[in-house]
Amino acid sequence: MLADGVLILSHCGYSFVEDLVAAIGQRQLQAYVLSSRPLPEHADRIDALRALAADAFATDAHELSTQDVERALALLQARGVRVRACISVWEGYRELMAHANALLGVADLLPARVATLRNKLQVRNTLRAAGLSSRTAHALTPAVLRQLQESGSAHFVKPMFGIASYGAFRLTPQTTWASLEAIADEARADTVYASALGARIEFIAEEYVSGTEYSFEVLVAAGRRFVVAIHEKCELTEANGTVLEDSCTSPPVSLSPSECTAGIAWLEAVFAHLSLDWGCFHVEARFDGKRWDLIEINPRVGGSLISPSVKALNSEANLLELWLGVLLEQREAQLTEQLARLAYGEQGDAPGTNATFFRVYFASPGLIEDISLKALPRTPVVTQVLLKAGDEVDPASREVFLGQLLWSMSRVERDAELDTMLAASADAIEVRYRLAEPALGA
Repeated sequence: MLADGVLILSHCGYSFVEDLVAAIGQRQLQAYVLSSRPLPEHADRIDALRALAADAFATDAHELSTQDVERALALLQARGVRVRACISVWEGYRELMAHANALLGVADLLPARVATLRNKLQVRNTLRAAGLSSRTAHALTPAVLRQLQESGSAHFVKPMFGIASYGAFRLTPQTTWASLEAIADEARADTVYASALGARIEFIAEEYVSGTEYSFEVLVAAGRRFVVAIHEKCELTEANGTVLEDSCTSPPVSLSPSECTAGIAWLEAVFAHLSLDWGCFHVEARFDGKRWDLIEINPRVGGSLISPSVKALNSEANLLELWLGVLLEQREAQLTEQLARLAYGEQGDAPGTNATFFRVYFASPGLIEDISLKALPRTPVVTQVLLKAGDEVDPASREVFLGQLLWSMSRVERDAELDTMLAASADAIEVRYRLAEPALGA
């Protein structure tokens, strides 16, 4: 008898594998993991994955290829496994996931559409031409950089194919071509992130999008789009050459139902224009009080605590579980019934009565001497401290996660306590870095 399973594509042994294995197990399916080679400091990670999943395979390279995925599918099928779908939360493998699903006959985004969607220059200017964005993007060259700086208008710089806010920052008169080349050199030397940024690391500059920032968590099945959460970004910080998203709450506190309706209608038009008919999307956008505009569209689950936040909101399923449903239940009316029940209504009303707040903590360069969690007025429902004493954080033009905390409560409680939670949680994870040794003779 054939065994039914799902193939997980893992980058260097990670990429939410534990969460995916749990979600696959809930459906009484076997989880199989194909991973690129872990970093040397995580050499035992594949053994841990083999203990967690039905089986795990690692390649010799730090990046998976199309051939790796095809070989893994053939191997599993030769062993009698019926692979029901392929899934990956690592954006650099989203095209590989789409390729695998095409081979398996599973409806998903076309691989070419994934590649187009990840090109931030093309997406921005396509939407501008269609009247769905009011901003223009430019491919950066030394001459274009000078022209934009001389214009005095506000622009934002980011890699054409970006991830983890790598090299994303506001353009200033002090920005130089040499500083962009230094970020590109740093990215090429970053074993984990280099492949996701593209073989040639190119930068774009787009007109700055003003307003409060939100993320839409969207599931799409057969062209039907369901917004299952809208997160408001309470705090954004620029640090170490990138932009950090410190805290989020859902449902948003700054939007009326009619403004949510307008945002969802704009989102529908964007998805229709880009022919995004299947999948899970994390869409970042800003609203200036009059108009919605795009920051970026990610063809995957949102990072940090977005997925568990969705489950805390609906008390039923997180984003990974819902995305698996889209992949596995494509012909079942039950899927769209569930998504419609968990999604925003036609009047812009959020489903349920729950609210969430989460905060992400970022590390600074240096050697961590001590790290601890403070007592808080309200206990988090999810606590993740990702680094430990003895870990050394290298300088990087991207976000480096220290930890994250998620709180769940009623909307009434959230509205009454949000300001208190923002203040109390700001330094909830306390970290002390070792001071540099004084130079001899100082």
